[in-house]
Amino acid sequence: MDAQTPKPAPGPEAATDRRPAPLGLIVLLMAMSAIGPVSLNILVPSTPGLAVLFDTKVETVQLTLSLYLFGLAVSQLMLGPLSDRFGRKPVLLAGLFITAAASIAAVFSTSIGMLILFRTLQALGASSGLVIGRAIIRDLYTRDRAAAMIGLVTTVMVLAPMAAPLIGGLLDTHFGWEYTFVLTGVMAATVMAWAFVSLPETRPDHITGGGVRFILGESRELLADRKFIGYVLVCAIGTATFFAFLGGGPHVVISIMGRTSAEYGLWFIATSGGFMLGNFITSRTAQRYGVDWMIGIGLALLLIGSVLTIASVAAFPDGGPWTIFVPQLAISVGNGIFLPNCVAGAVSVRPQAAGTASGITGFVQMATGAVAAQAMSHIVASATTAMPLAIAMGVLSAAASLAFWMFLARR
Repeated sequence: MDAQTPKPAPGPEAATDRRPAPLGLIVLLMAMSAIGPVSLNILVPSTPGLAVLFDTKVETVQLTLSLYLFGLAVSQLMLGPLSDRFGRKPVLLAGLFITAAASIAAVFSTSIGMLILFRTLQALGASSGLVIGRAIIRDLYTRDRAAAMIGLVTTVMVLAPMAAPLIGGLLDTHFGWEYTFVLTGVMAATVMAWAFVSLPETRPDHITGGGVRFILGESRELLADRKFIGYVLVCAIGTATFFAFLGGGPHVVISIMGRTSAEYGLWFIATSGGFMLGNFITSRTAQRYGVDWMIGIGLALLLIGSVLTIASVAAFPDGGPWTIFVPQLAISVGNGIFLPNCVAGAVSVRPQAAGTASGITGFVQMATGAVAAQAMSHIVASATTAMPLAIAMGVLSAAASLAFWMFLARR
């Protein structure tokens, strides 16, 4: 193992590791984590043109996004356990290779069916950086230190979706949709080469694995653990507030309030800034106060923001975007605080199965978020104010807090 890389943490009860993380490792983990969200969002501006190019329905082209999300969710269930069995580095390299190869193959698609196929294959490897990156952090650091590191690394999960559509739009306008796949292929190949050269194998030596029996056994142990269930539920239900807002917010602002998509985008930047602020707070305070206490603080902000949203919409039903976006800032900060701590808690329940735990957590979180976004888009479709959105976020915040009390806080 590289001399500059911290040694693996012995377990969740170990003393707090306060040594500074190597900058090179942090940047590499950020680059690994960015592959998935960049690949997802960079194609969005090209979808209208793809419908015309391949002479197909918009709904069919939409499968390049929905099936990508499905592949991203399912692959986490496979890649996490595989990294426990075969090691972090080989599984990461294999995932990045699949993403790079599928991206380049997509350039030569001659039908929408081929494009959807290669797009789904692209997703199968694109989640490797995120799910295995979390496991690597837990391999190297104690639980509370891991929460701080995850909070720092996940800031890229906000920046990437903000920048990727702009980059994709510029590439599509000036060079063609093919170059969005060229860029993602080059990115995946570059990160793969970088990881091959500089990333050590971090899986602890005592984790040897045992094939399918090992994977199923560790999964069964995790799903039988009350605290693991608590961390996963709080993570999934809590972040569903963000996905619900993502699914219903554009319709509320643009269709109901009559504002432009550009104005919505400007307001949404503030929301992204709130999440980054929460990540920053976690990176600075998680070691001092501990994972569970930080989760409680994040959920409290979620409840406060939800109550303020309901109150502002009730008091000013025609008040404009500020009635939902100003309170949403508290919700975003809360998400940025509790999410890294939930993930750190989940992957620390059984450190010998950190990859499996990371995969299960990521799958449940993404699946729940997808359902929340889709359901919210239907709920607000017939609404005349933002109240249904505000109430839904309040219900989700309360449900996440209830899960925290039942599984994590109550003795």
